[in-house]
Amino acid sequence: MGERTLRGSRLGAVSYETDRNTELAPRQEGSYRCPHGHDFTVPFAADAEIPLMWECQRHGDLGRLIDGAEPEAKKTKPARTHWDMLLERRSVADLEEVLAERLEVLRGRRSKSA
Repeated sequence: MGERTLRGSRLGAVSYETDRNTELAPRQEGSYRCPHGHDFTVPFAADAEIPLMWECQRHGDLGRLIDGAEPEAKKTKPARTHWDMLLERRSVADLEEVLAERLEVLRGRRSKSA
């Protein structure tokens, strides 16, 4: 009866399987250096592409691959200003016309109040 009882374990408990007679998948290691000078290695599958940057577990900063290529700079679009968005809707000639109309209205108000 003692052999038939179920053995309970808590959530997240260690596995009861052993590593004996198992063959690990082929691996390659990537060596990284963080900005603080700390070197560390990360194992990857043999057929995986090794990333150029990896987060250091000690410092949380991004470490660079030792003897790796420089990471490509990300292409960023220039910020769109209000002027750029306005030029998408109207031409410069239209804007000059609107400006002239508004200046007339303002000058008309000024002459009436004086």
